[in-house]
Amino acid sequence: MSLKAVVVGDLIAKLYRVRLTEPGVGKYLKRWGLTFQRPDKRAVEQSPEAVRRWHEQTWPAIRTKAKAENAEILFADQVTGRTWGEKGHTPIVRRTGNRFSVNAMSAISTKGRMHFMVFSETLDADVMCRFLERLVGQFDRKIHLVVDGHSAHRSKTVRTWLADHTDAIELHFLPPYSPELNPDELVNADLKHSLPKGHRARNQAELAAETRRFFRRRQRQPHIVRGYFRGPHVRYTLNENPLSS
Repeated sequence: MSLKAVVVGDLIAKLYRVRLTEPGVGKYLKRWGLTFQRPDKRAVEQSPEAVRRWHEQTWPAIRTKAKAENAEILFADQVTGRTWGEKGHTPIVRRTGNRFSVNAMSAISTKGRMHFMVFSETLDADVMCRFLERLVGQFDRKIHLVVDGHSAHRSKTVRTWLADHTDAIELHFLPPYSPELNPDELVNADLKHSLPKGHRARNQAELAAETRRFFRRRQRQPHIVRGYFRGPHVRYTLNENPLSS
């Protein structure tokens, strides 16, 4: 008997003193219009009102402004590649070790474009400015960049940099605690699943090289990048009317 049927069957037995078979439990669930699903996780701090405003006001306004300016809309997020490194220098496979990571910023568009920057330091205002500088250098039109509320994104240094580049780029912030609204969040999951199976990078430089190879491969696969925008919570980015998503 499957776990879900056991749990539901036990609950029915406890409440009504009736023990059903697994097919019987399944038949009743189907009759009640219920299906087995993964829970849709949300941060308790998330504001439903802020999410509603994003869908009904903020996002349509961004889209309208970008269209009027013939600008490009990109969604960006920080991505982290992690692995375990062998402890010591002997050629022995150990079960414990030192964990190391590399960081990256990526930005994607509904057209299948992907831009990235891999770095070893922590994301801060200087790193963010470096990423923005690199990003605007790859476009001949204005960019509207959608990001989360990371402190580096809202720092005085970044605000000053943006004030000097108003014709090149404009930042927009997602509602707090709402990562599911950012299609670039799916890049992180894709990276983790795409790193070589059964292989652990021996050092940070090797992990950085593997991370760059992943991004360059995706740059040659715009159909996969466009697929990031088809998730149930980010499909609104493809619709003229976000309320129809």
